[in-house]
Amino acid sequence: MSEAIPTSPHVGLFVTCLVDLTRPSVGFATLKLLELAGCQVSVPVMQTCCGQPAYNSGDRSDTRDIAKQVIETFEEFDYIVAPSGSCGGMISHHYLDLFKDDDTWEKRAKNLANKTFELIVFLSDVIKTNKINGQCKTTATYHDSCSGLRELSIKDQPREFLKNINGLKLVEGKKSEVCCGFGGLFCVKYPDISEKMLDEKVDDILQTETEMVLGGDLGCLMNIAGRLTRRGSEKEVRHIAEVLADMTHGPGIAAPEKTEA
Repeated sequence: MSEAIPTSPHVGLFVTCLVDLTRPSVGFATLKLLELAGCQVSVPVMQTCCGQPAYNSGDRSDTRDIAKQVIETFEEFDYIVAPSGSCGGMISHHYLDLFKDDDTWEKRAKNLANKTFELIVFLSDVIKTNKINGQCKTTATYHDSCSGLRELSIKDQPREFLKNINGLKLVEGKKSEVCCGFGGLFCVKYPDISEKMLDEKVDDILQTETEMVLGGDLGCLMNIAGRLTRRGSEKEVRHIAEVLADMTHGPGIAAPEKTEA
């Protein structure tokens, strides 16, 4: 039997490195959505990276140290929520592997994993909020990130929320589930392969003839936005949280700041 959800759950917001350093607006949009859903939200100042880059490069020792700090920082909350499938997946799936030979830390990692969720899954499947009904008059296509789709089963949830956004028409690409070629360190280790994968993804996006690209992982979105820009496209790229929170007044990812005429 699942535990009852607190009336006003205390959520620890895991901001993520990319949001903190490159796209703070996603963090503010996430905060707004969680509060609209009735959550009490805290953003611990001691939080750091989830440890995924070190983990993917095989540095288990440093990853364990990072994971311990994350666990100590967030285990007091009812839930930990991240606007990223990759970071959410790292904490909820891979921390357990890090501590499989340490009973004490494995137990603490498991407890945190059980209450760690990606933002859209949390709003849809845990809180089950019906208070998202913004507006965004545009046509958009959605990119399913690998970590969200394949590790966390995020597929229908974002699309259901987008149906409630007034003025938004969603157009599916033929390759919406295909990797964009980012893959964290993959694009650094195998740039030629990554670029080819990215161009195939961008080709599919351009064929939708939409005005906007949406997704739930900032790494993928930065990768796609950068390639679109280099290919001369002015298509807007945004994290889904920005649209759901009705916070699309600023420039899209990789777009220049808007200046007054």
